[in-house]
Amino acid sequence: MNPETQDTFNTILQPSEEVLFKEKGSKFFGYAFPITSETEVRPILEQLRSRHYAARHWCYAYQLGAEKVTFRANDDGEPNNSAGMPIYGQIQSFKVTDILVVVVRYFGGIKLGVGGLISAYKTTAQMALEQSDITEKVIRIHFELRFGYKNLNKVMRMIRENQLEIISQKMENDCEMEISCRKKTAENVFEQFQSAFEIDIQKKP
Repeated sequence: MNPETQDTFNTILQPSEEVLFKEKGSKFFGYAFPITSETEVRPILEQLRSRHYAARHWCYAYQLGAEKVTFRANDDGEPNNSAGMPIYGQIQSFKVTDILVVVVRYFGGIKLGVGGLISAYKTTAQMALEQSDITEKVIRIHFELRFGYKNLNKVMRMIRENQLEIISQKMENDCEMEISCRKKTAENVFEQFQSAFEIDIQKKP
């Protein structure tokens, strides 16, 4: 699908159930969490560190955004790229975003080697994502409308015809309204309101 018309993305709405993968005495606990900003990552990690205080590593990866993507992968003391990137690879494989996947490792006394670690972290992340309820969300574009009260009926008719969502409204002599629509219809909606007489429309950043 053309990225310009792609207006949906996959994510999770609830944290996953805990999963456990064992390899040569080491235990790997996997979790997936929905997030909407980087500031949510640290509290989740601190909660898991408190819960698994005897563990050796708390490795993770996250991805945010559907159009402008940001991500991070953290090995937390494991050999370079042996934990965070295999976890992030599964986020990419499942095509999900706005998500944090954490794998907590208890060392079992036997070293797994880089190849063994990559496999273990990848498998645990995969198990956590398989336990997650992945859902599709729509990318919505928000606009601000300003118009005189006498034009309210015209505005409401256009909102109904285009199946737009009203986010907020202030109805006085000078009315203000915030509306939203699917990304793929945004250009058409903008042009309709812009060409309408006595209605000011601005896209919200």
